[in-house]
Amino acid sequence: MWVRIQPYEASPELPLTPDDSEQYMWPPVRHPAMNVDVDLSPLRESLEAEGIDGYCIDADGTDSDQRYVSGFTAPDPYQTLVTAEGIHLLVSGLEYGRAKADASADSVTRRSAYDYQQLVADHGPYEGKCRMLAAFCADHGVDSLAVPRSFPTGTADGLRAQDLEVTVEPEGIIEGIRATKTDWEREQIQASQRANEAAMATAEALIATADVEDGVLVHDGEPLTSERVKTEIEVTLLRQGCSLDDTIVACGADGADPHNRGSGPLEADELIVIDIFPRDKETGYFADMTRTFARGDPGEEARRRYEVTKAAHEAALEAVEAGVTGADVHDVACDVIEDAGYDTLRSDPSAETGFIHGTGHGVGLDIHEAPSVSPSGGDLEAGHVITIEPGLYDPDVGGVRIEDLVVVTEDGYENLTDYRVALEPTAE
Repeated sequence: MWVRIQPYEASPELPLTPDDSEQYMWPPVRHPAMNVDVDLSPLRESLEAEGIDGYCIDADGTDSDQRYVSGFTAPDPYQTLVTAEGIHLLVSGLEYGRAKADASADSVTRRSAYDYQQLVADHGPYEGKCRMLAAFCADHGVDSLAVPRSFPTGTADGLRAQDLEVTVEPEGIIEGIRATKTDWEREQIQASQRANEAAMATAEALIATADVEDGVLVHDGEPLTSERVKTEIEVTLLRQGCSLDDTIVACGADGADPHNRGSGPLEADELIVIDIFPRDKETGYFADMTRTFARGDPGEEARRRYEVTKAAHEAALEAVEAGVTGADVHDVACDVIEDAGYDTLRSDPSAETGFIHGTGHGVGLDIHEAPSVSPSGGDLEAGHVITIEPGLYDPDVGGVRIEDLVVVTEDGYENLTDYRVALEPTAE
């Protein structure tokens, strides 16, 4: 069921860079950094069933659907139009050369082909853009258009004013297509995970080799802080061709808040949660891994929680295979944790301690994407790349989380993570 959205008051948008050149067409190619065989047949079948001519994405290259479909990335918005015949890009003159060389498209058109600069001068940046885009659609035989949920409302209303029928595609078809990874995509995710492992080894070695003074970890005569470890993680990742916006190095009570990034000195005899989720700077594919360490003796209860989390992690991994649901895998993790006497959100939806999040999520061009390994998780399919990351949390004890990244296969899983699971840190 597709949703037809009534027009809202249009909001002006900043003009995009004008240019002055011609349309360029050639056989489809693969982006060297996005070597994905994009199969858009599910989208095209939906368009045909709804009697809609095309599908348009209006976003910059940080939008993962845009990057995936176009095989191109740019810092400013550009338009990708999918029709029954092909994929067509509309870009500024600034991006035209790169798009022509790199994009996985059947055609690339510069805005100047529609005299965009004059349209802006005559009608203003908002209406000028809409008139240009309407003309672009007309050139590709598109009178009715489907758009993703994130499509700019002002642009949609402006296109309606140009007599195009605009319909929102509510199911996230592109995200669903992206969820099943090609062999090439799996290789890129695994490469990001190799960089992640190097970064985790850096962090673990810092903890393992630190001195202990008055209960605080000390390195090079200074307290070893969460910030210092995160800096060394980032430096390691940069050397591996990856970057990250943030990471988690959380000690003690900080680690009991699953998304607390952590701050301040790291302490001996406390649980330290390290969660690293880098992105390859060239391909855009993420990785994800969490390990929990303790330098010294965190206490009997902390060690017990670690063993229970490890058992839940192993059991959930063994439950993964094509045909089961993400909810099934989550239930397995909950069974282990509840049997050990701890709360989960399944046993107590209001729980503030225990296992208080889902078991995992998809990873790809987004760090969190389909499918979900949670109470709402649907069918897992061969080629899905997911995390398995149960945890236990209590401010009085600290946090424990163990996370691997795996590919779902027909009869199980392939673990993309090659890093030991152990509470005691080592410099090896």
